[in-house]
Amino acid sequence: MSVKYAFAGRCSTEDQQDPVASRNWQFTRANALIESHGEIVTEFFDIGQSRSIPWKRRPQAARLLESLKNPNRGFDAVVIGEPQRAFYGNQFGLTFPVFVHYGVPLWVPEVGGAVDPESEAHDLVMSVFGGVSKGERNRIKIRVRTAMAAQAKIEGRFLGGRPPYGYMLVDAGPHPNPAKAADGKRLHRLEPDPVTAPVVERIFEEYDSGIGYFAIAQRLTDDGIPCPSAYDRKRNPHRTGTAWSKSAVRTILTNPRYTGHEVWNKQRKDEVLIDVEDVALGHETKLKWNPKDAWVLSDKPTHKELTSPARFKRVQERLGKRGPSSTGRQVVRTHHSYAFKSLLLHKSCGRRMQGNWANDEAYYRCRYPNEYALANKVDHPLNVYLREANLKDSVDHWLAQTFSAPLIEHALTTMEDSQPGEDMEAQALRRVIAECDRKLAQHRAVAEAGGDPTLVASWSREVQAERITAQVRLTQIGENGETPRRLTRDEISGLVNAMGGLLSVLSKADPADSAEVYRQLGLTLTYDHETQKVLVESRPAPMGVLCVSEGGLEPPRPIKGTSTSS
Repeated sequence: MSVKYAFAGRCSTEDQQDPVASRNWQFTRANALIESHGEIVTEFFDIGQSRSIPWKRRPQAARLLESLKNPNRGFDAVVIGEPQRAFYGNQFGLTFPVFVHYGVPLWVPEVGGAVDPESEAHDLVMSVFGGVSKGERNRIKIRVRTAMAAQAKIEGRFLGGRPPYGYMLVDAGPHPNPAKAADGKRLHRLEPDPVTAPVVERIFEEYDSGIGYFAIAQRLTDDGIPCPSAYDRKRNPHRTGTAWSKSAVRTILTNPRYTGHEVWNKQRKDEVLIDVEDVALGHETKLKWNPKDAWVLSDKPTHKELTSPARFKRVQERLGKRGPSSTGRQVVRTHHSYAFKSLLLHKSCGRRMQGNWANDEAYYRCRYPNEYALANKVDHPLNVYLREANLKDSVDHWLAQTFSAPLIEHALTTMEDSQPGEDMEAQALRRVIAECDRKLAQHRAVAEAGGDPTLVASWSREVQAERITAQVRLTQIGENGETPRRLTRDEISGLVNAMGGLLSVLSKADPADSAEVYRQLGLTLTYDHETQKVLVESRPAPMGVLCVSEGGLEPPRPIKGTSTSS
């Protein structure tokens, strides 16, 4: 009897892996193992997923685990072409018991066939490969970071990222790595921007003369000098760009790059446990600032300075005399969770209101005039506060009403009609491919107009890689015959009732948990301090194959909030 196999694999695109080539060699290796026993009838191949991510959080691996539960899954066993690509650390020990539970054999080339759950040797081999995979990744990280630190410190090499305000990037010759040079990659260095470099010099001069950075921001704005986000709107579409802010001036004053030295390692990517109570969920990557003593500065100047090292030192000494740390007091920061974090906007300025803890309660505040210049020209109170407790009660009540019994029939009809006719993943992939085709056409036009062919080629390669990744996955969906299953009315009713049950306990939920629910429901809140009302809108994101259209809900209506503003 011929055995039907599902092929499982993974590749990451972080190190420019070719997803097509990676999939092909893993598939070939897996097929060579099982060809005398059966054939591969379906596959679950993750593209762009780090090996450190647990199976449950890899889209295709998670789909495979879910398929194991289905008696009519369409395959008898699973084959993996490369265990180091599939398992990382202790992932095999956390995943293989699921295969055993549902009676699905797992075939791996390194054991010459199916992994025997009763074999200590098999368990040891697979555990070793998980450890090797983790060690390999850690060694790569160490080598790369050490090499980059040496390149920044000894060579003064610019290692990527956006140039700081006041500088622009210019070509610095071919890449010293022959392979990268042959691929068209080139080095870059910083050169003063003739428009913004004088502004940076002015900021350092004025602060060194005793002017505060809020006054500097006001002067620059009054003189009609665009702030960094206004000067470069393409890279800062998310910022207002209306005026200079204190933080923009302070960021410039604390950047040692203006002394002519290259700087690296100002930030790092930390892998933080998603849930300390459930380590199996794995980590998530967060960008954090490194302490200044961990920054790597080049031994020699690498570009033209915009302020002298002596002046920069005086500026840092003056900045160090500000704030609680200047008095020797130890600042203890307490973490507080906010239910509407990043969801609450202030109508007057359109900015997100910041969480603020006062009198043992959560508040949201907007201090636009205290952060930006033009305070005397903006129709905005100095401080606007909104108490979370009053807002949360009203929002939860509105959400509960939306999924209440009188509206359930209307909601069911709308939700049933709104289910997509095509797999939502396929729809998203088609949009990605179309966007890539649009970009490639633009790049072709730039090349034909006389643009730098090396730069255009670099752009095109990145877009082509993204397009190939999407096309491979779209092909997999087509080959597997995956079609979306439309939910029945009873199933939709169950989901809605479950949502209603979830909303009923929101009032007792932890703020962080409530925030996640609100984000899934697509809540947007806009506070009008003049009328002291909050407009609440919900644009629910797709839930599995279920998509709730905003048109199927009652029109969003304002709900009362309370605030104390001055």
